[in-house]
Amino acid sequence: MVKEYSIGQLSKLCDVKVPTIRYYEEIDLLEPPARTSGGQRRYPQGARDRLSMIAHARDLGFSIDSIREFIRMSNHPTAPCEDLDSIAEKHLADVQNRIKKLQALETELTAMLKSCDHGRVADCRILHVLSDHDQCQTQH
Repeated sequence: MVKEYSIGQLSKLCDVKVPTIRYYEEIDLLEPPARTSGGQRRYPQGARDRLSMIAHARDLGFSIDSIREFIRMSNHPTAPCEDLDSIAEKHLADVQNRIKKLQALETELTAMLKSCDHGRVADCRILHVLSDHDQCQTQH
């Protein structure tokens, strides 16, 4: 017997909200499932596997376009995976760049708070720095 899932079951199993599952169908990341005579969606195991992969990829910050490529390439299991490697490497570089920017932001906010004497708003160092980017210690 083939296991099938309702949209609610699939939602719980993959920790993806029902509207998101419908959206993934709408943008062709998931194939529209068969329906019962009552119109209920019935998803096969393959849809569960794909949705799980999509959800994990989204959790890792991959774009919808990258996920489309992952899906496309998954249909060619004997093809070399250098295109997938390239997508992951580019995403890693983007993440590393965002981390650097966040670290600069952390440095700036820390410096801003340390330079504030926590007195009156009229003398607030935070407002002065926010009003004049040249007072920042980092490029952020």
